[in-house]
Amino acid sequence: MLVEPHGGVLKDLYLPVDEAHDARRASGTLPSVVLDNRHLCDLELLLDGAFSPLEGFMGEADYRAVVDGMRLADGALWPMPIPLDITEGAAAPLTAGQDVVLRDVQGTALAILTVADIYRPDKEREALQVYGTSDRQHPGVADLFRRGDVYIGGCLRGLQRPAHHDFTDLRASPREMRELLISSAWDRVVAFQTRNPLHRAHVELTRRAMAAVDGKLLLHPVVGRTKEGDIDMYTRVRCYRALLAQYPEGSVKLSVLPLAMRMAGPREALLHAIIRKNFGAGFFIVGRDHAGPGKDAAGQPFYDPLAAQKLVQAHAFELGITVLPFAPMVYSPSRDAYVGTDELRDGEAVNDVSGTELRKHLRDGSPIPPWFTYPEVEAILRQRFPRTEGKGCAIFFTGHSGAGKSTIAQALMAAILEQAGRQVSMLDGDEVRRTLSAGLGFSREDRSANILRIAYVAAEIVRHGGIAICAPIAPYAQDRAAARALVEAHGQFIEVHVSTRLDVCEARDTKGLYAQARAGVLKQFTGISDPYEVPDAPELRLDGGEGTPASLAARIMDILKQRQLLSG
Repeated sequence: MLVEPHGGVLKDLYLPVDEAHDARRASGTLPSVVLDNRHLCDLELLLDGAFSPLEGFMGEADYRAVVDGMRLADGALWPMPIPLDITEGAAAPLTAGQDVVLRDVQGTALAILTVADIYRPDKEREALQVYGTSDRQHPGVADLFRRGDVYIGGCLRGLQRPAHHDFTDLRASPREMRELLISSAWDRVVAFQTRNPLHRAHVELTRRAMAAVDGKLLLHPVVGRTKEGDIDMYTRVRCYRALLAQYPEGSVKLSVLPLAMRMAGPREALLHAIIRKNFGAGFFIVGRDHAGPGKDAAGQPFYDPLAAQKLVQAHAFELGITVLPFAPMVYSPSRDAYVGTDELRDGEAVNDVSGTELRKHLRDGSPIPPWFTYPEVEAILRQRFPRTEGKGCAIFFTGHSGAGKSTIAQALMAAILEQAGRQVSMLDGDEVRRTLSAGLGFSREDRSANILRIAYVAAEIVRHGGIAICAPIAPYAQDRAAARALVEAHGQFIEVHVSTRLDVCEARDTKGLYAQARAGVLKQFTGISDPYEVPDAPELRLDGGEGTPASLAARIMDILKQRQLLSG
């Protein structure tokens, strides 16, 4: 039998389909909180039950109990605070007992939070207790002090999962994974946490773990936020897939985990163990300096290398899982084999390749030692880090607000990264307005300036061999022509007109912009009070109301392949 979920019950916080539909329709009258990437990761793990027994973002009593004692207010073991942080301004209109809709940056309603607590944390104490330091050189601590100063907690009702356009076949929820393990008759499951590509040492380590317990492997890489400088998750997952053939057939299940890492060392290692327990794994591999952020400004590690192993082992009985602690694996030339550092003989010479050395090999094209990695992994890494890129291009979306430009653009970006590993940059219309074009209005002159700025950045990306995906409204033909001229000085320009009918755009408007425009509240709104000049001859015309984002993105991918703009 599989190990029980943490707390005995695997939580599922989604509303039934009919109730979720009704709640989404009614959500327009509720106050909203827009979630950033870390929030979205936490929300998905809460709704899916990966954070069982939590039923929502932490209220004050649970938060303080976890910070000070690694337990929830009811005594259950829990090492990391999971609150929803917001700004003072966002918190001002909220009151306890109120329902708040949680949305992504596109405005999609994902969940309803019934606010139980609104509180202000002691971040200095949180840093010292959870991270063991208040040093802002620690990336988790730096992030903590950058985030909102007000926490809200309360129970969640899920409306739908956050959207993913990438690796959709590898995103099993805890419930789905448990059903898969049971149907495969797996009852001894070893989970391996990773945020890096696997090389020969990692494969040897996981093989040893499987042999030690006569079990199967759940390869469970993190694809949420990891450490700055880590290899992107698209490249990593392609490497993982390529390496499945190195294991006995039917002995490994690969699934990705949308976890936003805090790099909190021992406490986070314990959280990782709880998550894998909820996915059905009864064994968990803990390496040295698990979830550690590296070294501080003085060159000293933030955590003792064995601290994570010791903390998880100390709670293994209560968790009901077995911890498999492993020393780092290094290559012994004299044995022509990988061995643990705790198995080395006196004076035995060893070889290893650091992450810095690996990146240098990739940058300068020098050979990577064959004992370090597999040819298929090296090929994927070199594709991701080529010495010279192929010719760059810009995919320039245009269309009405709500036509689906941003959604199709996101699906396209995921497809390029997943299938080809090219460098891609997104210049989304709303995001550009908040940053690059902050301060511009919606006069004809300001609209032209906005497109010119987007085109300039896109042209620079293309000049350096990258792919720029641009998704503004771009209503004027003259501005689009100017953008084309800037980009085509360095590479190819592919104009995609998302020709979704105006009534469909208006019907799917989650922000109420069309209603405000028709009421005269919102001036100079394209399609209502301002014109949209339909492109005469775009490279592609798509109806955003006909087909899924992935299927529409696939049509653009066909053009990129035909023009030999993708190397994969």
